[in-house]
Amino acid sequence: MTKNLSDPIQLIYAGGTFGSYGRPLAPLSAEIFLPTLQQLLVEQDSSGNLPQISWLDNTLIKDSSQLTPSDFIHFYTLLMNAYAQGDRRFVLITGTDTLSYLGAFLAEAFAGSDICVVVTGSMRPLLDSEVLHNYSVDANSDAWDNLTDALKLAAAGESGVKICFSGESWPAQTVQKIHSHDLMAFTGHSRAAYPANSYIRTLPDTRRQHWLDDQYDIIDAIQSRAEQVRIHALYCLPNDTEVMSHQLQALLSQPPSGIMLLGFGAGNVPYSDALAAALQLAYEHGHMVICASQSPFGGVSDSYAAGSWQYDYHVIAGGRLTIPAIYARLLWLLLRYDSPARRRQRWLNNVNQAGTTIKKR
Repeated sequence: MTKNLSDPIQLIYAGGTFGSYGRPLAPLSAEIFLPTLQQLLVEQDSSGNLPQISWLDNTLIKDSSQLTPSDFIHFYTLLMNAYAQGDRRFVLITGTDTLSYLGAFLAEAFAGSDICVVVTGSMRPLLDSEVLHNYSVDANSDAWDNLTDALKLAAAGESGVKICFSGESWPAQTVQKIHSHDLMAFTGHSRAAYPANSYIRTLPDTRRQHWLDDQYDIIDAIQSRAEQVRIHALYCLPNDTEVMSHQLQALLSQPPSGIMLLGFGAGNVPYSDALAAALQLAYEHGHMVICASQSPFGGVSDSYAAGSWQYDYHVIAGGRLTIPAIYARLLWLLLRYDSPARRRQRWLNNVNQAGTTIKKR
């Protein structure tokens, strides 16, 4: 049975800058950092403004730049098992390098449920490395504010996966990192469709159990596929057109994978007969090729002939999705479905819910 809003929020620590300390900075072990964080939460919250928390045991603590699809599945499984035990509200602390990718993936994986997950991290460590005789909160760090904001957001219990950072929060699928070291490192927006619009305010116990049964039925297959899945990115540059066609042709002999074409502007990709032929072959071999924009905002369209030609060769438009959101959706579909046709059909259904669909002419 689902717990209510008076029950503790489940807090998960997964590593990253948030728990780093010393000179040079290095992550503290969970055995040292977690008791320190627990004590600081008690000391810093003397007025009792923060919600109650409980710690969800996590064995995977690493730099987020090292995360793999199998690691994403670890967090998915960790959250799902706790959700199956009745917990609904979670805060996940992770590193900022892949924070937007992990958040978007969890949003895809938990679509249709009533789970509440808030993902956060920090650009500066929580602990002050200038103080060596004991562990104390760095007053110049963003870590404490990000954590307390995330806990308060999770306390409200609104269903869905959100990212909370620098005093703001957004649906996870809309978020991208836009600065490498500024405290306001992320941005997003609230004009989100699928998967954000798939979350249910409160699921009846029977429907929640059906949702869980569906997930557990495929978890073994998902974990197995995660070890082999591949997603590639081909970045358009002012090169001879043979460069990209050769890059794509090199992928054709691999098992069906996800491929992102990172085009100029609104998704413009330099045309060549060789690239068109390679795109056709990629489709026939079961690869999913998605066009995204190198621009951080605006997405892709078929307004220009320089971009629209590719959709005649089975390229799928990424619409307004960010690069992390496209990666996350590709990854989930490659893990969740066992055939290229089903993956493609599901993507197109999702895009119809998420924004403008560019149809093959």
